Amino acid sequence: MSKFASPIKAALGRVAFVTGAGQGIGRAIACRLARDGYDVSIAEIPTAQGRANDVVKEIESYGRKAISVTAGKYRARRLHRDDVRDAKQLYSAIDETVERLGSKLFVSVANAGVTQVKPLLECTPEFIENEVRLNLLGFMNTHIAAARQMVKQGGGGRIIGAGSIASYRTAENLAPYGATKFAVRGFTEAAAKEWAQYGIRVNAYAPGIVDTPMWDHIDRELAQIEGISLGEAKAIRVKRDIKLGRIQQPEDVAKLVSFLVSDEGEYITGQTIKTCGGSSL
Repeated sequence: MSKFASPIKAALGRVAFVTGAGQGIGRAIACRLARDGYDVSIAEIPTAQGRANDVVKEIESYGRKAISVTAGKYRARRLHRDDVRDAKQLYSAIDETVERLGSKLFVSVANAGVTQVKPLLECTPEFIENEVRLNLLGFMNTHIAAARQMVKQGGGGRIIGAGSIASYRTAENLAPYGATKFAVRGFTEAAAKEWAQYGIRVNAYAPGIVDTPMWDHIDRELAQIEGISLGEAKAIRVKRDIKLGRIQQPEDVAKLVSFLVSDEGEYITGQTIKTCGGSSL
């Protein structure tokens, strides 16, 4: 294949698996990969299957195959009632993806996660455990399940995870979240070292302030903590921190993922790459 082959030609016959793809960054990544020529498995929690089905329809409108699979289950006594902590369901979702889409798994994106906002002195053990299990255990289990499938197929593939600018610099009232994102960066480096021998590249994207429902949630929580009006916490940070002068869109993150999984990104591994409009400077 020519090194100048188009992403669509390079992706033909390949499958991408994306967790948390029913909305926000995950949805943008899934749709971008479909436009690049991938068939896509949308992995979502049970209560988000409606959103997942909407994404499936959008991808099918591009002429690609798409399915919705369940990756998570209902937990009535948890702070967040659906998650990707159940490793068995993740392995099952990967198996279902390969079986139903009928091609090798080439891309896995561990996008699912949560951002909880609270001063450290108010963080309960359950609050901290919830953040760690969702953002770290779910992330690691997704990566390992995908890597095992890729090795089983004969090797080769791209594994991408959700980092954050918090992978490099933490913030007040987001300490447990920042800790999990530091861990994402470390795990990405270690996995890249171990799996290079199988032709698997492992990287992470590190967004800043993104115009998504998650940041709307952060804004609401910060507004209450800081005693300001809704929308003000986000607006202040966008104006103060983002050097490019606009809030990041989910599609900005999807562009980076598209590059990392392409032939042009073949020599990049073990990196957590900031895509934040300069807000980490």
